Amino acid sequence: MFSPEGPSLRELAVQALSSVERGYDLLAPKFDHTPFRTPDSVLRAVTSALGRTGPYDDGLDLCCGTGAGVDVLAEVCRRSVTGVDFSAGMLDVARRRVRVGERRVGWVRADARALPFAPASAFDLVVSFGAFGHFLPRELPGLFAQVHSVLRPGGCFAFPVVAPPRPASLGYWMLLGFDTVMRVRNAVWRPQFVMYYRAFRLGEVRDELARAGFEVESQALPEFGRRRDGSPRVRMVVARRPDQVGQTAAGSVNS
Repeated sequence: MFSPEGPSLRELAVQALSSVERGYDLLAPKFDHTPFRTPDSVLRAVTSALGRTGPYDDGLDLCCGTGAGVDVLAEVCRRSVTGVDFSAGMLDVARRRVRVGERRVGWVRADARALPFAPASAFDLVVSFGAFGHFLPRELPGLFAQVHSVLRPGGCFAFPVVAPPRPASLGYWMLLGFDTVMRVRNAVWRPQFVMYYRAFRLGEVRDELARAGFEVESQALPEFGRRRDGSPRVRMVVARRPDQVGQTAAGSVNS
C-alpha cells in the first residue's frame, strides 16, 4: 500500500494512537506517499468537470491537507485560492509544494466546523477531497452549514465520491475491518482518532446538504466508467447555494 518513501509501520502506529490533528502533523512529511492522498486521476477528472462549469473567481479547498485540491482550484479560479486545514504540519508541506503564484494562494489554519471567513462573501467555489471520513455523521449538518455560510449566492460546493465496494468484494471487507479496528481503538483509547471509510453515505449526505439549504445534483465522472449495474464508479457531487432570495432551505435534490 505504501511506497518506500511512505511512513513505516511504527510511524503509522504512533500516528494512529494520537489525536487526528497530531496524527496528521506527524504524517504530513510523508502523506503524499500514502494511499490516503486523493489519486491524481480523480483530481484531473474533477478539474475537467469544474472547468466545464466555470470559471470561478475565489475558491476554497476545505481540509486541504498538503494542497492537492489547491492545484485543482488554481486551474479553475481566476482570482484567489485558499487552503484551510487544522493540521499545522500539513499546511507547512502544502506551502512548500504548491507553486501557484503567492499572491493568489492563502493558507489558513482552522477547524472546518468553525470557518473563520465572512458569511456569504468569501468564495464562489468550495471543494474537498477525501476528508469526510474524519467527521461523524452527526457533525455533517454543522459542517455543511459552515460551507453554506461562506459561499456567495450561486456558489457551489463540489467533491468526488467513489462508489462503495460490493459486499462480496475484498475491498468491502477491508474497509469494514478498518472501520471496526478504528471503532475499537476509539472505545478504549483517548484522544479519539476519527477516520471511518464507511460513515459517509451518499444518500444521507445529499439529504443533509439539502437540509442545509443547497440545491444538490451529482454527475458521473466519465473517466472512470460505470459498474456492471450502470452506476458511475466515481461521481462529483455539486451542491449549489441558491442565488435567489427567498428560496427555501429545503433545496432540491436532482440525480
